[in-house]
Amino acid sequence: MIIPKNKQLILNTTTTTLKIFTKLSRVFLLLLLVACKSDNSEKISVSQTAVSENSAEETSTSSAKKIIFFGDSLTAGYGLDDVDEAFPGIIQGKIDALDLDYTVVNSGVSGETTSGGKNRIEWVLNDEPSIFVLELGANDGLRGVPLQETTNNLQFIIDAVHNKYPTSKIIIAGMQLPPNMGQKYTTEFKNLFSSLAEKNKLQLVPFLLENVGGIATLNQSDGIHPTKEGHQILATNVWNVLQPLLEK
Repeated sequence: MIIPKNKQLILNTTTTTLKIFTKLSRVFLLLLLVACKSDNSEKISVSQTAVSENSAEETSTSSAKKIIFFGDSLTAGYGLDDVDEAFPGIIQGKIDALDLDYTVVNSGVSGETTSGGKNRIEWVLNDEPSIFVLELGANDGLRGVPLQETTNNLQFIIDAVHNKYPTSKIIIAGMQLPPNMGQKYTTEFKNLFSSLAEKNKLQLVPFLLENVGGIATLNQSDGIHPTKEGHQILATNVWNVLQPLLEK
C-alpha cells in the first residue's frame, strides 16, 4: 500500500514525538529516583546523627563515676518533700556546680539497721562505686543492739566493698546517741566508728549530725530527723570529707 507523502510526514512526526516523549519520561523517572534516593539518604543521615548523639549522651551518663550513699532514714531523707532535699541530693548539686563527673546514688532505707545493710549490700554493689559513703548504726544504737554486733555488721559491709572493688574509697559517717542510753554504751558506740575508720584506713565524718542534733529548729517534730535546713548542714559535714577525694 502506498502512503501519501503528507500522511507519511504526519506518521514520521508522530513517531519522532513518541520517541522524544519516551526519552523525556525516562529522564524524568531517573531524576525522580535520584531525588528520592537523596531525600532518603538525608533522612538516614539525620537519623544516624540523632542515634549517635543519644548514644554519646548515654555513654557519658554511664561513664560517670558513682558515689553510693548507703544508709538509713537520714540518707533517705525521711519526712522531706523531695529526696533531693536530703544531704546526698545536696551534695550532687555541689558536684554539678563544680562540673565534676560523678553521679550520686541514694541507697538509703528508712529504719535500716546494720543487720539490714549487711543483708542487702551485695545487691547494692551491682553498681561499682568510686566512693562509698557508709551511714548506718544509729538505729542499732537507739534499739540497744550489742555494740559488738553493730561493729561486726559494719565490718562485713566494709569488707564486701573492699573485696569486690579494691580501689573504691570508703567514707564512714560517725554517729552519737543521747545520754539516756547510758554513759558506757554511748561512749563506746561513739568510739566504734573512729575505731573502724582507723582499722580499715577509711575517711571519717566524726559526727554526721554535728551542729544539727539536739537543735529543735533544725529537726522535725520527732526531734530525730533533720529538716530541709538541717540537711544543708549535714551535707556540709560530709562535703568537708568528700570533696578532697573527688578528681577532676
